[in-house]
Amino acid sequence: MSLLNKIDFKCKSKQLKVLHLPCLQLNLLIWILTDNIMENATEWMTDFSDIESKFSFRTSEEPEDDLCYIVPGQPETIKECNFNPDTKTFIVIHGWTVTGMFESWVPKLVTALYDREPTANVIVVDWLSRAQQHYPTSAAFTKLVGRDVAKFVNWLQAEIDYPWEKLHLLGYSLGAHVAGIAGLLTKHKVNRITGMDPAGPSFEYADAQSTLSPDDALFVDVLHTNTRGSPDRSIGIQRPVGHIDIYPNGGTFQPGCDLQNTVLMVATSGLRNMDQIVKCSHERSIHLFIDSLLNQEQESMAYHCSSKDSFNKGMCLSCRKNRCNKVGYGVNKIRTRRSSKMYMKTRDVMPYKVFHYQVKVHFFGKTKLSYTDQPMKISLYGIHGEKENIPYIMPALNTNTTMSFLLTTDTDIGELLMVKLLWEKDTLISWPWWNPDTFHIRKLRIKSGERQSKIVFSAKEDEFSYLSRGGEAAVFVKEKETQSSRKNQRLHKLKMHGSSFKQSTE
Repeated sequence: MSLLNKIDFKCKSKQLKVLHLPCLQLNLLIWILTDNIMENATEWMTDFSDIESKFSFRTSEEPEDDLCYIVPGQPETIKECNFNPDTKTFIVIHGWTVTGMFESWVPKLVTALYDREPTANVIVVDWLSRAQQHYPTSAAFTKLVGRDVAKFVNWLQAEIDYPWEKLHLLGYSLGAHVAGIAGLLTKHKVNRITGMDPAGPSFEYADAQSTLSPDDALFVDVLHTNTRGSPDRSIGIQRPVGHIDIYPNGGTFQPGCDLQNTVLMVATSGLRNMDQIVKCSHERSIHLFIDSLLNQEQESMAYHCSSKDSFNKGMCLSCRKNRCNKVGYGVNKIRTRRSSKMYMKTRDVMPYKVFHYQVKVHFFGKTKLSYTDQPMKISLYGIHGEKENIPYIMPALNTNTTMSFLLTTDTDIGELLMVKLLWEKDTLISWPWWNPDTFHIRKLRIKSGERQSKIVFSAKEDEFSYLSRGGEAAVFVKEKETQSSRKNQRLHKLKMHGSSFKQSTE
């Protein structure tokens, strides 16, 4: 038995099941030893005796079952599992597990991958025995599992001369770091790694050799969906670790994952889903990627922005110089020296796509008025449809002040034609006939992220529309479209759908 296997065996022994700190130290020692070996020799690449991970070849007909395993060092298993050497290969890597079983998202992702790429190969990495330890131990095991995956990929490529550019690794939570370590150790860079909410604890301050990083593949894209809490204590990693790092809904918490919704789900479907209260936002990263596979006609868009606060003000909806991108499978693979942090909003259910608008409005008034956190309802009317009474809390409402804010809707209303703005009464004693405070608004300026259009709206009836608390809605209609706005729309359409848009999934 090799030193590697002896130490790994001790880490699984009952004596160390309770006290896991020595196990963590031993696994770090393993990495130091094997790292030194790798600098001077390549024998480890062809020694498959210490591989513990299993590589399950899943099919579209049986996405839940492990019916065939491809075993490194046994080339006959490649043919037995009907591996197709002429098409893409997806390698799916799960994360930490409490139950020691595959989670329900695994077959869903397998099915979605085959739905989008029917001839592809989908391989699920089974490292459940190491993933069900106490978290610090499983986190340390990512290095050993990463070596397993690297050996598998190197062997597969060498055995059948499989093209590196057809390999796509998808890792969730701890599995994202496994994918990164595997990508670091392969003889050649794999084409793409997708990190789905990479784990935060033990990795927030770790070096690039121990985590997912942009150097691990030709292109690395990351979805961050559960970064709430202080660094290294949030479930998902907070810092960017890819070429493109997308933070849906700010990355901290996802809509539909509040306690009320998750308790209702447990009440209707049983205690087996109790863990959803904890992992709902974490696992949303997977379902966003599944959404991108299944709903190609409703691809979500993300936008480069310096901060979540700036994005929430609607100030980052530009697509110039690659400042916007598709989310998930169809991402446009842009490699930059520094990670591009991008933001987006979503719905609480699939399909998650929403349409983003920046609204800019200047408030005039005869008297000086100042309010905070005022409830508004905004209605949008376009050539394709309408969306009425979108709720929005205006953080500040002051005389002679310009406000910019982000508004989203899940309805594709097409080109905007009319906008209504209603200021709700927020207390029972706020009666319209008590001489309510009134703001005067001359124009609204609205920018569409998805259409890349800028439209000016004027008061419908007069020079001003009037906004009163508890009063009628202020109505604005579209002014004549400017030449520059039409040009922006044409350029955006060409970039995203025309001949200049390079197919990102090749």
